[in-house]
This record gives sequence, C-alpha cells and structure tokens, in this order.
Amino acid sequence: MPAPIHRIAIVGTGAIATAHAAAMRAAGRRARLVSVVDLEPGRARAFAAEHDVPSVYPSLAELLAHEDVDLVHLCTPPRQHTPLAIECLDAGVSVLVEKPPALSLAEMDALVAAERRSSAHVATVFQHRFGAAAVRLRALTEAGRLGRPLLATCATLWYRDDDYFAVPWRGSWDSEGGGPTMGHGIHQFDLLLSVLGPWREIRALAAKRARAVHTEDVSMALVTFAGGAVATVVNSVLSPRETSSLRFDYEHATVEVEHLYGYTDDDWTVTPAPGHEDVLSRWPGGAPSSPSSHDHQLTAVLDALDRGDPPPVTSADARNTMEFVTALYASAFTGQPVRSGEITAENPFYRRMDGTGAPWAVVAR
Repeated sequence: MPAPIHRIAIVGTGAIATAHAAAMRAAGRRARLVSVVDLEPGRARAFAAEHDVPSVYPSLAELLAHEDVDLVHLCTPPRQHTPLAIECLDAGVSVLVEKPPALSLAEMDALVAAERRSSAHVATVFQHRFGAAAVRLRALTEAGRLGRPLLATCATLWYRDDDYFAVPWRGSWDSEGGGPTMGHGIHQFDLLLSVLGPWREIRALAAKRARAVHTEDVSMALVTFAGGAVATVVNSVLSPRETSSLRFDYEHATVEVEHLYGYTDDDWTVTPAPGHEDVLSRWPGGAPSSPSSHDHQLTAVLDALDRGDPPPVTSADARNTMEFVTALYASAFTGQPVRSGEITAENPFYRRMDGTGAPWAVVAR
C-alpha cells in the first residue's frame, strides 16, 4: 500500500519557512504543500509563487475554515507559537512548531493540555536530534556500549550584531521569552538532554554584556544529571568565532561534534580510552551520513503520523527542554541551584522566563 499523501500548510513565510518547504520537497510524494499563511500578503504571495503553493490565506483561522490539511508548520515569531498551535489542536489538526514551542512553562503546559483534549498531536522542531550520528550515539549510550557517561560540555557560541536585534520582536522577554538560552543554544542542549537523559539540578548565571536587548546575551550553567553525569552549558551571541560544539566523555570513549548550524557524520570524532580501541568498530566509518536537518525530522514526523503515533519531538520531550531553560534563568536570577520539578505554578518563573525581573532591569531603573 502506498504511503499516504499529507496535505501541509506553512504559517509564517519568513526565512525559516524556506527550510520547511525544502523538507517537504525532499519528502517527495508523501508531503504536499497546499497553503501558506502570512500577515503580509505580498510576502505570502511571493513565497507561494516561489514554492508553487496553490493557496494563500491572511490568517490561520481562515486556512482552517477553508482547507483540509493534515499538518501545519508554524514558522512565526515565537510569541505566536503557543496560541496558534492550540488553535490547530482545537481544530483537530496536527502541528509542527518551530522552537521555542512556548515562552514559558505555563504556556507549555497549556499546549500539553490542548493536545490531551485533541485527536491531533504537536511536535517541536529540534532537528539536531535526527542526524544519523545523534541517533547512533543515543543507541550506544542506552545500550551501555561506551560505558557510563561521565562528563559533557555543550557550547553555542554565535555572533549577532545590533542590526540583528533591530528586528522589533528580537531581544525581548515578551516576544522571544529569552535571549541566546531560549533562541539559540536551545538546539544544542536539547540534543545534550536527549543523549544524557533526565537532568537533576542546575546552577547558572546569565548576563547582558554588549547588546541593546532586554534579555541576556550570554549564559552559563553547571548541570547534574539523574544518571550521575555532569555538564557545562554555554550560550552566547557575542562570539566572533562562531561554533556549536558538544563533547561527551564516557568511561570508554570521548565523542565530539563541532559544526555551526547543522552537522554531518564528518563533523563527529570518536577517541577511545586506552584499552578500548574496539569502540571505533561501534561507530562505523563510511556509513550513510544523514545530516541534522528539517528534512530528517519531517520524515520522522510523517512516519509517526502514518502509524497514528505522536510525532517526535513530543510535547513531553519539549517540556523537559523548556523546564531546563526555565531552571537556568531561575538559578541565574536568584543565585540558587534549581532542581528538576521545583518550578511549580506558584513560582514566578513558571509564567515568565525572567520571573521577578532580570537583575540588569533593576539596575536600569
């Protein structure tokens, strides 16, 4: 039986929407981009013409009223992610939402509740989970083939100048929910969390050093995992030599990746511990190399929808990463360690990532 054809719409036709359209083309006959939505009609029409999309709508409500779609890709600015995703779920339409899926744990829990009352599903775009090397590393870790994970480092060191933050919705707690912790490093430490499993405690700092923003422009954290591993996490938009890197030190090997916005197998290295050279045979060289990309996540999403399963990355997966972000800010702004599960509805950081306010906001007044 041939695989079903999924009718898909994109909401928001900014830069990242191009990657989503490309992923649909890569999916072949399984995915058909039938509609786009954008508040700017000219931009929507131009995008539709470029990608051969038959219909354009000015709002998600009109799209859902007039089109029969199976999946909506949300590519809007972050503030709109949760309300639009809930609108899709309430209409019984599954949704793939760009990161971050919500601006707070409160919003994330509202999204989880909407999924529970719907027949549809929500997934978050964390495409770094889907490269072949990451899939292999998780399998080896779960099987204990590399020994126990002991130590990890995770760095997202990027450079964004003042012109980048001139876009009105950037650099604001209200519109982005945070700075590089929320909007840039989240891809890297989501991959870290997917490999090392549940985190237990975080101690952090965040600072505003150079950019004219309301949020932080750099953050750092020390993390303890339930399995015993410890990790450092650094997120920056102040770093002229840009890099994204992860290093995992296991009992029997060090596994590392360095890239910028996406990796292939060639970006990974494995260094065995003395006496454990056989580890290299568990990381096959010359294997087909699928990169981290929207293409491979969309394939996984379509596979899940074909089976009737919740697509990856599930709302539970995304909530774990969002709780990590929340805890990082809470620790940074209170000066106290924060444990998993500690931020409940009564905590000020539950409803806003800046909680009672960033320290530099107090200084500014």
